[in-house]
Amino acid sequence: MCGIVGYTGKLQAGPVIIDGLAKLEYRGYDSTGMAINDGAKLQIEKAVGRLNVLENLTHDGSTMPGTAGIGHTRWATHGTPSDVNAHPQFNTARTIAVVQNGIIENYIQLKEKLENSGYQFVSETDTEVIAHLLNHYYKKYEKDPMRAIVHSLQRMEGSYAIAVMFEDQPDEVYAVRKDCPLICGISDKGSFAASDATALLKYTRNVYYLDNKVIAKLTKTDGIHFYNLDQEEIEVPMSHVEWDTAAAEKGGYDHFMLKEIYEQPKTVRDTVSPRVKKGEIVIDELGLTDDEIRKIEKIFIVACGSAYHTGVTGKYVIEGLARIPVETDLASEFRYRDPIFTPNSVLIVVSQSGETADTLAALRLAKKNGVRVLAIVNVVGSSIARVADHVFYTWAGPEIAVATTKAYSAQLCAMYLLGMKFARVRGHLDDQHYASMLEDLKRLPDQIELLLNNHEPIQRFANRYIAARDIFFIGRGIDYAISLEGSLKLKEISYIHSEAYAAGELKHGTISLMEEGTLVAAVSTQPDLYEKMISNMEQVKSRGAFVLAVTNVGNTAIEKAADYIIHIPNTNKYFTNSLAIIPLQLFAYYIACSRGCDVDKPRNLAKSVTVE
Repeated sequence: MCGIVGYTGKLQAGPVIIDGLAKLEYRGYDSTGMAINDGAKLQIEKAVGRLNVLENLTHDGSTMPGTAGIGHTRWATHGTPSDVNAHPQFNTARTIAVVQNGIIENYIQLKEKLENSGYQFVSETDTEVIAHLLNHYYKKYEKDPMRAIVHSLQRMEGSYAIAVMFEDQPDEVYAVRKDCPLICGISDKGSFAASDATALLKYTRNVYYLDNKVIAKLTKTDGIHFYNLDQEEIEVPMSHVEWDTAAAEKGGYDHFMLKEIYEQPKTVRDTVSPRVKKGEIVIDELGLTDDEIRKIEKIFIVACGSAYHTGVTGKYVIEGLARIPVETDLASEFRYRDPIFTPNSVLIVVSQSGETADTLAALRLAKKNGVRVLAIVNVVGSSIARVADHVFYTWAGPEIAVATTKAYSAQLCAMYLLGMKFARVRGHLDDQHYASMLEDLKRLPDQIELLLNNHEPIQRFANRYIAARDIFFIGRGIDYAISLEGSLKLKEISYIHSEAYAAGELKHGTISLMEEGTLVAAVSTQPDLYEKMISNMEQVKSRGAFVLAVTNVGNTAIEKAADYIIHIPNTNKYFTNSLAIIPLQLFAYYIACSRGCDVDKPRNLAKSVTVE
């Protein structure tokens, strides 16, 4: 959530800040702003709404001279979206400017103490507290920026990423993080800070991943210096971002989401191919010996949103293939339910961004209890990747649209590979079955491409339901997991109310919602459950529902129960999620486009949920 960009260097800062914020729009926001130091004073401009409002206000940043600045896209947490609450926030004299992602949990107590000392507040934000706190210590310690920042950090509780400018330090920007993402970058043009590497790729691919409470001092001519809380300069290793700006551009597609849907064959190939060598699954980053795999007593899969739906699929795959008990939990519930860990448990956390706050907290809880943690993430150097014991990177490349598609597909493949690996080691997968599954896995990219090339019937069908109020998804087993993700995609980007149900639960209340014309999407890809799904489809159809079925080629028995059928190619029963989700993603996309929705940046949503 929110986006930060900081810069100091040879270029005019305003256009650099605007350009960087444009690359971070996917993070979700409702107001924007920036502060530029012109060498004499801090210029601050803020606006409610999309970035184009700030662009027009500042002529793309050109009307704010100066070579050092900070910018922000704000997703409201404390206080409604308004010019006053937008960032940057500042002290009374407007000599210190602050932008922040995250939440200062003890801001009320800090605010009361500052008010008792004579400070006056004009906004409803917790970020204004930081500005006044910095001002307090800046005056106390004779205008020493580092001492002011260190003492402020020692008083603040919560998860945050912060960039700060001081009026009388005209060529410097300071940045620090705790649990929220923030990186720095360096080039011959200057020094940069941002919430994500995508904001920097136009200028550099040489970046530094900051650990918690490491303070970065960005300078105009002397690079970036890093300090710990004892104000000792420390070394932070430089990393190189492999993908370039082209990977984060639309490439001729109308939306990033559509581009990313069509990138799924490549994503699946890139995730699977490096892990299949000479007819065997080799996961070097797994970090578990065969003997340790045999000793696993329980696996916890913990995630949020679409990653949680990956975990639901993972439960079916790992239990079905490897016969290891699996608990799949929402991270926001897991961390508070006092889970029971056993000595031979393994925790798998799943997160596209690697910054999801609840998932990171669950990871730390498991490690505190001595449980080994494997992270399935997409972003190299992210917080989860650095805290976990082992990391399975999905190599999906940058995913810009808020609603995940290709990262979800990559996560599914990670689950397939883990399930097969565990099953093979534990003796539950014979040579013939194993070889057959590997062949099916290798065919998935071509099968996904086939479905994508047959998008027109889905587009025509979607146009019939642009005015729908409610759409229901049903399935059994793995098909229930697919239904969860299909429903989430639809509600995320089209704003149509949608729910997914285990089909067997229909008679326990949900069927009362069926009425004439209600669309029910029934996913039926598991041959041993065909008959039961047909029965469920007939039950809703008899009450007036229109039934859209997603099923395998050759399932002719379903024709009598469905009004419209989308066929997917045949594959191993554990891999059907990778195929059935494609038409459901396209269905959601085309409905949202027809309704005029902002497909890439749905209202109220953020790509990376870095606060509770």
